[in-house]
Amino acid sequence: MTVRPAGRADYAALVELRRRSRLETDGVGLDAEPEFDERFTAWLDVQLARGSLAWVAEDAGSMVGMLLMFVLERMPAPERPPSRWGYVVNAFVLPEHRDRGVGTQLVAAATEHADAQGYARLVLTASDRAVPLYARAGFSRDHPLLVREPTPRDHVGR
Repeated sequence: MTVRPAGRADYAALVELRRRSRLETDGVGLDAEPEFDERFTAWLDVQLARGSLAWVAEDAGSMVGMLLMFVLERMPAPERPPSRWGYVVNAFVLPEHRDRGVGTQLVAAATEHADAQGYARLVLTASDRAVPLYARAGFSRDHPLLVREPTPRDHVGR
């Protein structure tokens, strides 16, 4: 098993993993929206150009997991050095590869990168099943982030 930063050559595998995650979480068929592959690839190009990061987990030549992280630069302030933080999104491991350390290795890649770069914090939203994974990696629920969920009229196409 290898976890490494994702590159353009991995886009097709990332599209497939994203489709598989939507099938699992929302029942969206693997062949839904044929234009999705192109739309996802264009989105990924933009995100990575903005400094977001992606890692893939590969086992015997097949992609079995992914993790993306948006990187946000903090607003400059007098007498505070520049810093950034990461928002971990779209972590997914194929069901047949779970409970084998794949998620642990993906999270470790993100946290090691963040630590090496001196990120102020990492945040994420986890499924109930994933909470123990993130807790083992040092995440906790004790940060006072506030969240506003949009009302149906505020957000179309959710």
